[in-house]
Amino acid sequence: MFATMLEQARTELLTLRDMLRFAVSRFNEAGLFFGHGSDNAWDEAAYLLLHRLHLPLDRLEPFLDARLTGEERAAVLDVIERRVVERCPAAYLTHEAWLGAYRFYVDERVIVPRSFIAELLGEQLAPWLEDADTVGAVLDLCTGSGCLAIVAAHVFPAARVDAVDVSPAALAVAGRNVAEHELNERVRLVESDLFAALGKKRYDLIIANPPYVNAAAMAALPAEYRCEPELALASGEDGLDLTRAILAGARQHLKANGLLVVEIGHNRDVLEAAFPETPFTWLETSAGDQYVFLLHRDDLPSAVR
Repeated sequence: MFATMLEQARTELLTLRDMLRFAVSRFNEAGLFFGHGSDNAWDEAAYLLLHRLHLPLDRLEPFLDARLTGEERAAVLDVIERRVVERCPAAYLTHEAWLGAYRFYVDERVIVPRSFIAELLGEQLAPWLEDADTVGAVLDLCTGSGCLAIVAAHVFPAARVDAVDVSPAALAVAGRNVAEHELNERVRLVESDLFAALGKKRYDLIIANPPYVNAAAMAALPAEYRCEPELALASGEDGLDLTRAILAGARQHLKANGLLVVEIGHNRDVLEAAFPETPFTWLETSAGDQYVFLLHRDDLPSAVR
């Protein structure tokens, strides 16, 4: 049925408005999941079509009634078909994702960038950091595409940033992004299982958006999330395996007044139950105060099991 609809669309739909309506109908009919930048079929379709037609992403209205060439119709229908049939996130179809004002290249070697830490970095972690210019060394654990390391380099102008990941494939993507942002002199890519390859180096700030999906949630993930590397999502039975390891190793890699900032998804209650004596500070984000915690070096647990 879908193939028949595509063939009809090739000859009967003429304008961008036609194609946009067709895409929204097909996305809703297919029950696609939206969680990688867009949260509804309209926004996702508008983004994909504007991108495929090389039009400004913030200028839909002037082009809605423009007729498409045969080649353009084929290109638009191709991206609609791939989104419906392959169920992959839009970012993998366009090879781009955004965190605030920053654009990043992405493909299936990394998860699609999405982190509340990015918006906190945009505020230079105020008021927890009194002077951003004093931040000289930053560590980004589980860097993936390198997005948070790059944002940190932009917002802390005096900092050198180590971007760590255990995946060589992810680091290849991060390397492309570091080069595109012209930060090769300030962002160092390190293949390492968390702190293992860092020696005795210490940092003013450690940030991490590690895998934090628990086993039950992994089993129930929508198809779009299953397109992403499992290594970057799964973190044991309760979702805290990587977070425990970060808490265990962070103290010896933070300077005396250093800060640790970690994103943990929906695991706040589980984390607080596992570490009842640890004074987590929960940072306010656009989605609430349960997703990102901050700890000063001296407040880190002395022993982690």
